[in-house]
Amino acid sequence: MDGEDEDGWRVEVYDFLKLPPSLLDEEVAAFGNLHERAARNGARHGTPLIVPPSGVLPDPRLNLFFRVSPMTRRKPRTWRRYAMALVVWLNFLAAVDRRWTEATPQDVEAFKDWRLTDVRNPERIKQGSFDTDRAALNTFYTWASGTYALANPVPSVPPAEEDGQQSEEIGPNGGRRTRDGLRPTGARRRQIKWMLRAAFEQWREIGLRGYGFDGLRAPGWRGVNEDRDAVFVDGLYGTGLRLQEWASVLDVELPVGVEGNFPKAWLAAACIKGMKREGRTYRIPRRVLRDIAGYCDPLEGSRMQAIRRAQRAGRYEQLPFVRVVSGYNARTRTLRIEGAPEGLLSLDTVGPDERRLLFRRTSEGLEPLALWLAPSGLPKKPDGWEDTFQAANARIAEKWVRWTAPEREGEEREHRMDLCPLWARPHMCRHSFALKWFSLLSMVWQPAVDGFSARELGDLREQFGDVWYALSTLLGHDDPAVTKDVYLEPFTALQVDYLMALLDEDEQPAVDALIRTVAAAGGRTLLPVAAGAGAGREGAGT
Repeated sequence: MDGEDEDGWRVEVYDFLKLPPSLLDEEVAAFGNLHERAARNGARHGTPLIVPPSGVLPDPRLNLFFRVSPMTRRKPRTWRRYAMALVVWLNFLAAVDRRWTEATPQDVEAFKDWRLTDVRNPERIKQGSFDTDRAALNTFYTWASGTYALANPVPSVPPAEEDGQQSEEIGPNGGRRTRDGLRPTGARRRQIKWMLRAAFEQWREIGLRGYGFDGLRAPGWRGVNEDRDAVFVDGLYGTGLRLQEWASVLDVELPVGVEGNFPKAWLAAACIKGMKREGRTYRIPRRVLRDIAGYCDPLEGSRMQAIRRAQRAGRYEQLPFVRVVSGYNARTRTLRIEGAPEGLLSLDTVGPDERRLLFRRTSEGLEPLALWLAPSGLPKKPDGWEDTFQAANARIAEKWVRWTAPEREGEEREHRMDLCPLWARPHMCRHSFALKWFSLLSMVWQPAVDGFSARELGDLREQFGDVWYALSTLLGHDDPAVTKDVYLEPFTALQVDYLMALLDEDEQPAVDALIRTVAAAGGRTLLPVAAGAGAGREGAGT
């Protein structure tokens, strides 16, 4: 039972940036333009469409959830996650011969058991992953109970002041609800992991650049996208941006001719998580910009090579809805679009999907403005970077087993690979960015306030903020409490004086010393794998 079963419920997504399928059937063609019809019915680009199994009539109430409920104010990524969770739930109900309108709390508990512990389910998931299912069901039935007077089968929740925790599901008015009793007791709100710079660089070199744990490049390594992948992850680690944000950057948005080690850049509002009205500034390390220049080099960079292949194949001319940019104003951050009656287009209003259709004319033909390109020359989708990280993790695990336990075969080898202590997820780069700057900002803040009384320090923080305020600005958080309670919760109990004792003038040993101190107790920081690691280090690393 899963959402991709061709014989079960499944999810399709409206893609208004592609031409609708040709309609050869005259009766179907009589319905007119499918995109226009869907838009009139409340669908937008990225809106999910839940499709029933063959022989089952569609239920318009399911799809209405994504068009008129509080979900309309969420991003397409949330729509897709919730739609897939609902499809898994609908397939589960179909297996037990129950309609979604008839579901009971017992059905929800049985679903939880099947997803987490039922030995008959070969695709059981972890407790944290079930949190998405739980949030989707709670949000959907909260809306449906108010719209169709149905009973909400999700277990009732305690008041917020009693529970003291918050979850991510959306309430009837678009706000947040408190966590419910269905949430697994072992599920954390977020799984926070950090990487030391040395561990990150080791992961990058082995997973993306073909090196081994011995520091030597593998014979026959063909790093076709090596320059792109390496600088992309360096950018994630160095800017603190989310995956979708960094993956959506256009070449015209990069700072050019700006002095300093951390030039300032602008992140468009339409690319930021949540429904932001305005964009924000962020900093790009000079080293990252230098490596991006290498990736974009017209002679040796892989980006231009991919563009030339696509131009020779005529791929860009075949894309529908392409917008050709004839000019860019860096001061106002506006594009001039050929043939557009409105003339200028603000980049703050252009989201990730539409950015992939922005091109300029050159003597060689059309050329994308998107910075990150696939080998085909087409802009790489943000979700595609998840595959890049997974492939790197698999490559590292294979090399680690070959290095530490070459005699392992079969299931023993697979089990050993699962224990590899070096791995990464995209958001770990953002967590690590937060930890580094927390350490450095603490080092700057403390000498500036020496000699102030406790009351004076309180007044100072109220007027100018403190470390948490500055760090929330770097991360783009609206509330410093999010930064403090979610990203760096294990560090909130440490006194600044104690941090100062760990820090010295050299950033790298300072940050590493701080992280190692907490890593020893918390077990949530990845360390580089030592050269002397042997086959007996089951579960090595933290």
